[in-house]
Amino acid sequence: QVKVVESGGGLVQAGGSLRLSCTVSGFTFDDYAMGWFRQSPGKEREGVSCINRSDGMTYYSDSVKGRFTISRDNAKNTLYLQMSSLKPEDTAMYYCAADRWCDKWRPRGGSPDHWGQGTQVTVSS
Repeated sequence: QVKVVESGGGLVQAGGSLRLSCTVSGFTFDDYAMGWFRQSPGKEREGVSCINRSDGMTYYSDSVKGRFTISRDNAKNTLYLQMSSLKPEDTAMYYCAADRWCDKWRPRGGSPDHWGQGTQVTVSS
């Protein structure tokens, strides 16, 4: 049974930091690119960041580049997203997802194979 579980969301003031975590089971973590999407009410889903399964190459959306850092610990089947210099427009539900390729995180890339239930991030001004 595939499980994708996010944690670490919460309420933070603008300029602050949060670290999201995502732990998976039920599939081979090393075989998948892993990443984060976000969505807020009335807005389209956005592929925030992705990290490849093998070479560690990363993708970031323009809106978070330079502020967010994605990483993975294959020994712990865990993905992280370190978010800094948070802005009110970063407020959204953040979803962890897995797919063979990071292409799914690019605009109109399609839907990844596995998803979590999401963790809410709220940034107050």
